[in-house]
Amino acid sequence: MTDTSNTTIFELADQFIALANQLSQQEGDVGKVGTALRFAAARFNAFEAAIKSADLGAEKDNALDWFSAEYREMLNDNLDDHIANPPVMQEEAAVDDSVQIFKG
Repeated sequence: MTDTSNTTIFELADQFIALANQLSQQEGDVGKVGTALRFAAARFNAFEAAIKSADLGAEKDNALDWFSAEYREMLNDNLDDHIANPPVMQEEAAVDDSVQIFKG
């Protein structure tokens, strides 16, 4: 496959984020949209792996390791960014009592 587009991965990601933001407003539930987005990413990445692999059954563990490492690095970078630059919350979001407490 040859990339003939000048669109960057960041520009493409911004389009997904814009849709996720729109859906979050419509649904009133950022957690639900986040879960749907992770599921969509998993489904699409499984498809990507299937079309790129000569033998996905034999390469499944390597695909899981590779996609997991990629996601972990991207998530780590973005968590660091939000730690350094916390998002400004709107008033209605500030009263949201559904904040998830992440425990190890």
